[in-house]
Formats: sequence, structure tokens, C-alpha cells
Amino acid sequence: MQIRVSWPTGIITATLDASTPTVQALAKALPLTSTARTWGEEVYFGTGVCVSRETDARQIVAPVTVAFWTDGDALALPYGPTPISRGEECRLASPCNVLGSVDGDASLLATVRDGAPVRVELIDE
Repeated sequence: MQIRVSWPTGIITATLDASTPTVQALAKALPLTSTARTWGEEVYFGTGVCVSRETDARQIVAPVTVAFWTDGDALALPYGPTPISRGEECRLASPCNVLGSVDGDASLLATVRDGAPVRVELIDE
């Protein structure tokens, strides 16, 4: 399953694993609009989706990972270190459900400004 994430200065697409319960719940909520928040080199935003932490949730992820932060009901899109990272790792605030990965260059997320409107939608296949 693919999604498109857009904000006033950019757009990315991501491929998600449709077999996970979190992706299935998220898909039912799309399209959605939200307000971007930034935390170091991570963009996150509320989704209105409430799910449980999955057994394979991780706190340290690759910089192209699409994650779901269950503590904040938010999508988390890290593209580099956060304030709690050690070195160059992408360390999320707490373990998150891993949903998939950004297609292409995740560093485009650096153009997202805190407070910017964000839209997430399914890409028709």
C-alpha cells in the first residue's frame, strides 16, 4: 500500500505493509489532515487513530522508516537524529510500530516546518 504525505513546500510517498493492524487502522482514517510537529530530524503529526503497540515495535529505526507513535496517536517520520539519539541514529521518543518506508529521499522532510499543515492520502493502485 502506498501513501502520499504533502505539506506546503513538498511531497513524499511511502510504501506501507498492509498486513499490519496499524496500517489497516490508518488506511481507514485516510485521507487526513493534521499539523506537523518537528523534533530534531523527525516530523510527526497526530492522526486521530488509536492503536496498541505491536510486538515488533522499535525505538531505533532507519532514517526512511514510517513509524506510528502509539503514545501520541501520531505518524513519525524520522530522517536523522532526534534530541535523544546517540550519534547519527534515529531514536524515537519511545518504541513505535514500524509501518513501512519512505520512497526515495527522506531528507525532503527537512523542509517541513513546525506547525505546517500536512495531508496524508492513499495512492490508488
